[in-house]
Amino acid sequence: MDSLNSLIDGFGTALTPMNLLWAAIGVLLGTAIGVLPGIGPAMAVALLLPVTYGLDPTGAFIMFAGIYYGAMFGGSTTSILLNTPGESAAVVAAIEGNPMAKAGRGAQALAAAAIGHFAGGMIGTILLVVLAPTVASLAIGIGAPDYFAIMVLAFIAVTSVLGASRIRGIASLLIGLTIGLVGLDRMTGQQRLTFGSLHLADGVDVVIVAVGLFAIGEALWVAAHLRRSTGRPIPVGRPWLGRADLRRTWKPWLRGPVIGFPFGAIPAGGAEIPTFLSYVTEKRLSKHRDQFGKGAIEGVAGPEAAASASAAGTLVSMLTLGLPTTAVAAVMLAAFQQYGIQPGPLLFEREPELVWGLIASLFVGMVLLLALNLPLAPVWAKLLQIPRPYLYAGILFFAAVGAYAVGGESLDLVILLVIGLIGFGMRRYGLPVLPAVIGVILGPAAEQQLRRALQISDGSVTGLVNTPFSVTVYAIVVLIVAWPLIGRLIVRLRAGRKTAEESRTVSGG
Repeated sequence: MDSLNSLIDGFGTALTPMNLLWAAIGVLLGTAIGVLPGIGPAMAVALLLPVTYGLDPTGAFIMFAGIYYGAMFGGSTTSILLNTPGESAAVVAAIEGNPMAKAGRGAQALAAAAIGHFAGGMIGTILLVVLAPTVASLAIGIGAPDYFAIMVLAFIAVTSVLGASRIRGIASLLIGLTIGLVGLDRMTGQQRLTFGSLHLADGVDVVIVAVGLFAIGEALWVAAHLRRSTGRPIPVGRPWLGRADLRRTWKPWLRGPVIGFPFGAIPAGGAEIPTFLSYVTEKRLSKHRDQFGKGAIEGVAGPEAAASASAAGTLVSMLTLGLPTTAVAAVMLAAFQQYGIQPGPLLFEREPELVWGLIASLFVGMVLLLALNLPLAPVWAKLLQIPRPYLYAGILFFAAVGAYAVGGESLDLVILLVIGLIGFGMRRYGLPVLPAVIGVILGPAAEQQLRRALQISDGSVTGLVNTPFSVTVYAIVVLIVAWPLIGRLIVRLRAGRKTAEESRTVSGG
């Protein structure tokens, strides 16, 4: 009841005219910036941090929250329409959303993503209000073996469901893990795969990798096949979801937040892991499995709801523990410190107006995001009617600007081109791009957690499976790996029974 009363007070703060204005500005800026390849919510908040120096803390963080959610939706927009994620959490949206757009259902994919963000954000924020203390205590109790188990689950899940074969999925994952090794060893300080370059000692930024593999690789692939295309405009389609689409999406919209919220609260990759796991879940549960990879709307609705709920989960650890679990949370933590505020267990007592105003603004931001972007779905979808040479030239330009903005080094552009050529080669030989991005994002963290777990157990491998949580996760991993074999065995048993029954019928006749 205290939380409810505090939330009501928070709405009193969030619904003032100025704070409503900051929320609307944040949502619009976040969506616009999220549409640009390579400039995600973390970079958007970081770039706009100096602009908020003159604002009061409550207004500044309300705007940051709007930027966060708006940039996540903007990233999924370019994923769906152009197969070019604006940020890493939007990678999964490209798998089903882009084939839908190419089939003339881009507006439906955008509508499914917009409503998914709204549902996920609303459910995630309600869980933030109700379950913040419980989730925070669970996050404290999770150790290195548990984190490593979660990351292994992400690796296995993403290589098992994507691409023409598991071998190609694993090959793509190994490419990503190799890129993730570039830089200094976090524990020993030894250089790895830097080729003597001081610039590479910091590693290759995940933004450059994601933009290179997706944006540059896709642009080069399209350029290589441009003369073979018919040049006909791609139809946009209706801007709203029909009854058949709603029947297929309402369950993923509800399942996504259940997966996304807990993962957002723990430092295990932010929104990336839950979006992948949501995609895997929807593929397993869907009655339209044959459509996955060709434009299944469930593969857009579930992961987008999971991503939005994960953002709410991220705020749990940041506000109650001062623990940033994503890059955006780290930037927002720096913003808190800029105002002389230290997030942690006492924040709710010391700054109740700011905290509950921020939480209430999340509800307001979700409504604004849906109201602004759902009607704009057909407008965004018309991007597909821009002539391809101009469209992909623009993508290359903004991708280069985004990559250069990461570090301000010209060498980043060379790295971007090299990784783009790798992405082109992966498309040429049928390797899925997504496992490579996962390897880059989670590889260094997985290595660090593995080494910590082994150090704690004095080098014993049993230290990786010494908690109930890790054992449970590894059991799920074994089930994912063995499921195709079990499925084949079931098919063979059924075929054997059918043959036996037919032989009995023949002999009986």
